[in-house]
Amino acid sequence: MTEQPQLENLKRPVVSSLDDILGKAFKVLDDGFIRVIDYMGSDESIVQAARVSYGKGTKKIHEDRGLIRYLMRHLHTTPFEMCEIKFHVRVPMDCWRQWIRHRTANVNEYSTRYSVAIDSAQTTPEDEWRFQAIGNRQGSAGYIDPVSGKELTQKEQELLKLTREVYDERLAKGIAREQARKDLPLSTYTEAYWKIDLHNLLHFLYLRMDSHAQYEIRKYAEVIGNEIVAKWCPITWEAFLDYRVNSSHMTRLEMEVLLAVTSGKNAKAIELAKSYGWIKEDGSVKKNREREELEEKFSKMGVKLPW
Repeated sequence: MTEQPQLENLKRPVVSSLDDILGKAFKVLDDGFIRVIDYMGSDESIVQAARVSYGKGTKKIHEDRGLIRYLMRHLHTTPFEMCEIKFHVRVPMDCWRQWIRHRTANVNEYSTRYSVAIDSAQTTPEDEWRFQAIGNRQGSAGYIDPVSGKELTQKEQELLKLTREVYDERLAKGIAREQARKDLPLSTYTEAYWKIDLHNLLHFLYLRMDSHAQYEIRKYAEVIGNEIVAKWCPITWEAFLDYRVNSSHMTRLEMEVLLAVTSGKNAKAIELAKSYGWIKEDGSVKKNREREELEEKFSKMGVKLPW
């Protein structure tokens, strides 16, 4: 009979800097917030999982850091799933619609069938009404003039006041909450518990902290990342910023153009761009998103393109 190995007693990983902010509400937008309810694991837990050990793993901090950075760099994601965190969020319903699309979390949301809807809605300051972006159907760019903004904000306040009065009137007449709520605006705040592992949380942050993400959800993502994850798993957060947020990958097509340009073969680079449909046969530039992405990457690297 095989002798069982002697296992050491373990203590739950504790992150004092995160314990210090447990339950603390970080304000987001005008009446939203996000706070940590509970967490499991730490940077150390990621190292343990990667080494499949029951002890503390590597004793030297620099070796733990090196391993975590290796895992992040080479997309070994499973060890990051060993850490979990639970948030309590208060967020406008239209923003929550985007949030809930990340289907890799456990969610329990405030129910307006069981409870009266939260008497709060996100409002827009006069100087924060954004124009629809011309080149991006799902984005915004620039702000409307203050005079028009003031008028829009005033009408918004009138609309919110009216919809709340109609909702409260329905409830007073005994109308079921599930039906009375149907005309509440999407700016109405909701609340939820949102539990997610670190790997999927980082994916959420990668998408929602991006400059192209909607402003409102970006504000929540920035708080989660900079105020919470940075305290919870600082080594992982550093690696995430270095290898995901502030990095860039290149496609095969982009690498072929880069090789041609850096080898002094500008004519070949132009021919490649033509064959990819990035520029016209006469060498003139046409609107092409893939080419524009390449140009942005090359600009950051200081590489000059021949067209």
